[in-house]
Amino acid sequence: QVQLVESGGGLVQPGGSLKLSCTASGFTIDYYAMAWFRQAPGKEREGVSCISNLGDQRNFADSVKGRFTISRDNAKNTVYLQMNSLKPEDTGVYYCAAHPSPMGTLLMDDYPYWGQGIQVTVSS
Repeated sequence: QVQLVESGGGLVQPGGSLKLSCTASGFTIDYYAMAWFRQAPGKEREGVSCISNLGDQRNFADSVKGRFTISRDNAKNTVYLQMNSLKPEDTGVYYCAAHPSPMGTLLMDDYPYWGQGIQVTVSS
């Protein structure tokens, strides 16, 4: 059974950092591009960052460039999102997703596999 499980979310003050993890089971992520999406209250889900299957290519939404980094450890079947200099507008539910292709995109429709999501709240 294909499963993606996110962890590492929570409440953080503006300017703080969080590191999200997403561990896959039921398949190996070696052949999958991986991505993080988020959905703020009352807004549509949006792509945050993606990484190619080998980890050599990354893409970021303009809103997080220079603050977020994405990485992966295929041996651990896990992808990470390091979030620094967090802002209140980064608040939302963060989702991990897997795309059966070497190259990632920030398009939701390209991702058939999704995690259940994890809450990130940036507030003082």
